[in-house]
Amino acid sequence: MPQFQNMSPLYESIRPRYPELRGGVALVTGSSRGIGLGIALRLAREGMRVVINSPFPAEVEAAAAALRALGAVVLPVPANVDTTPEVDRLFEEMLSSFGRIDLLVNNAADVRRGQFFEVDESLLDAQLASNIRGPYLCSYRAAENMRHTGGGSIIQISSVGGVRAHWQGLPYDVTKGAIDAMTRAMAIELAVSGIRVNGIAPGAIYNREGDPTQGPWAEAARERVPLARLGTSLEIGAVVAFLASPDSSYITGQVIYVDGGLTAQLTPIGQQI
Repeated sequence: MPQFQNMSPLYESIRPRYPELRGGVALVTGSSRGIGLGIALRLAREGMRVVINSPFPAEVEAAAAALRALGAVVLPVPANVDTTPEVDRLFEEMLSSFGRIDLLVNNAADVRRGQFFEVDESLLDAQLASNIRGPYLCSYRAAENMRHTGGGSIIQISSVGGVRAHWQGLPYDVTKGAIDAMTRAMAIELAVSGIRVNGIAPGAIYNREGDPTQGPWAEAARERVPLARLGTSLEIGAVVAFLASPDSSYITGQVIYVDGGLTAQLTPIGQQI
């Protein structure tokens, strides 16, 4: 089931800001839960037709049903995006239903992290497939369509780990650094086709129902994050909507850090060098 069991209050709390997005088609990978679901919720509120995707069929169907209950137009497509046949099937189902793609959000990722000497080849291979090959394959298919329909936007969900290392952050941080490089390289090549490519690097994000200012994670955030709180998936969704909109028409090849100031600081709050 979706992590946000009662999405109606969240949906109603969102103020649509980009009428140009209405009617467009967005594919959000890994959108049956967490940040991806928050992004899908925001784009649905903007009036976009949204493809809900993850490798878990029951979660995909539950998320799609919850969004449909709010009046959203959604297409559930369970698929694992780290293989070419699955990506091909995902795009075939989307294009068969909607005929085009205007926005791709590469959110799906393997987020496991470990200590250097404990990371084995199976974890490394899994993350290279999920976190690099998957976004690359989806971006290729999306750009292939977008260049024939007037352009579009591709947004990579990266991490603060792509620019600052987590303690015991391997191999995850490696893949997110690669995604940042991929974002810049793709932006340069695809600009001629009217396709903008940007990244969003979230910091500590609260992905559950309830009060994000309470609990041990919230206490840690108050001690280490300059804005003294956790972020929310809807705040990531707000930046996605902005980057997909005409208001960001001169922005490409950038990674935006949505982290409460975490990557800006040299040392945690109250600690001297």
